[in-house]
Amino acid sequence: MERGPIVIIGAGPAGLTAAYELTKFNRRPIVLEKREILGGLARTERYQGYYFDIGGHRFFTKVEEVNKMWHEVLGKDFLRRPRLSRIYFNGEFFDYPLKPLNALRGLGFFQSVLIILSYLRWHLFPYRREDTFEQWVTNRFGKRLFLTFFKTYTEKVWGISCSELRAEWAAQRIKGLSLKTALLSMFLKPKETIKTLIQEFDYPRLGPGMMWSAVKDEVERRAGLVRLRCEVIRVHRTADRIDSVAILCDGQMEVIKGTDFISSMPVTEFVNKLAPPPPPEVLQAAEKLAYRDFLTVCLIVNKPHLFPDNWIYVHDPDVKVGRIQNFKNWSPYMVPDLTKTSLGLEYFCTEGDALWNTPDADLIELAKREVDRIGVANSADVEDGCVVRVPKAYPVYDSSHRDFLAIVREYVEGLENFQTIGRNGLHRYNNQDHAMLTAMLAVRNLVLGQQNDLWSVNTDEDYHEETREETDVEAQ
Repeated sequence: MERGPIVIIGAGPAGLTAAYELTKFNRRPIVLEKREILGGLARTERYQGYYFDIGGHRFFTKVEEVNKMWHEVLGKDFLRRPRLSRIYFNGEFFDYPLKPLNALRGLGFFQSVLIILSYLRWHLFPYRREDTFEQWVTNRFGKRLFLTFFKTYTEKVWGISCSELRAEWAAQRIKGLSLKTALLSMFLKPKETIKTLIQEFDYPRLGPGMMWSAVKDEVERRAGLVRLRCEVIRVHRTADRIDSVAILCDGQMEVIKGTDFISSMPVTEFVNKLAPPPPPEVLQAAEKLAYRDFLTVCLIVNKPHLFPDNWIYVHDPDVKVGRIQNFKNWSPYMVPDLTKTSLGLEYFCTEGDALWNTPDADLIELAKREVDRIGVANSADVEDGCVVRVPKAYPVYDSSHRDFLAIVREYVEGLENFQTIGRNGLHRYNNQDHAMLTAMLAVRNLVLGQQNDLWSVNTDEDYHEETREETDVEAQ
């Protein structure tokens, strides 16, 4: 039987990984991407010769298939980079992850005593249920440390109360951390050492976009096709089978037929583009699934060195910025002039709100004032800047998302020649490696007839950067 084309919607990590894997089986996928740049949420922007990562993407994984693909694609273009990040709060810089002596010294003796007492109180009388982010963190750190280090930043990121954000997000991202384990690690070497965040990671010489450009080249070398500036505007179906997609490509309408379809576009957009449309309850559920967006203000600073961190979390409520990336510390090749430094200030917002709609020039001035206020750069040294807006960056884990997502999932799983993959395709806070894994498993389902559950990837509440080393208990 003649094999028809396999259509992939989206040229981010998930979509391009699916295409790459399909070419290994001598399939010739067609990848459709609405932007003129590859990489999706893991793309690299460029301005005046400076490379800017959108969000900061470390290449570290416990998924061996993903690690193998990274290195077979880029090889020597990977750099091994040391990791350093800190928290800025109340005029002080704190190590991240939190180190007890550093944190207690920065907070002062009286506040430190109150934090320890608060931890003991919540350790003895914890919340019986851990439904929310606030409950989950409080049970492990105490209420006072939650209010000091977690609440402001988390609400800045998500735009909702920590009592509304679901506990499953915390369990997925920071499992294994507690004040008790942090304190004990100062004096004992436990049998199971939790290394919460890696100390080194790989990084492409010119940012993550370098990886996805190389994948595109390899897909096309193997006779696949990657088409940019081609937006899917309609998905045609007959009953439970997708027939074709209508695209707008460089101003021209076109219909692409296929036998199978894989999509990494936001699943909420996918169901809204179906023709004929799905049942009303599916459309209503999709409409209730929320996203958090962000924008990055990139600044070029006329100084060779500013601070040693790869990035800084900004927990201070007196400034709007949430995180500051120092791209030169990710890779010196990101900066064409080593007498200068490039920063990325990340502002979390919602598409269409006041911050999102602020003119670029005003956002650059805001960023200049805030780096000055925090003390990481002098505003007078900022000589240029640009703004990049990133819609639908984070699927929101609010109190109702699970029920609405279940309705959407049940419907799309009923489409017999369709699979949805990646962070936005599954409406799950997956990182790059897990997005890639969903693509790999989708290809195995399609080509090998396997029955991999893509929705279960990264649902074991195991933070993917956590590693455990078995050792004997001994004093340090």
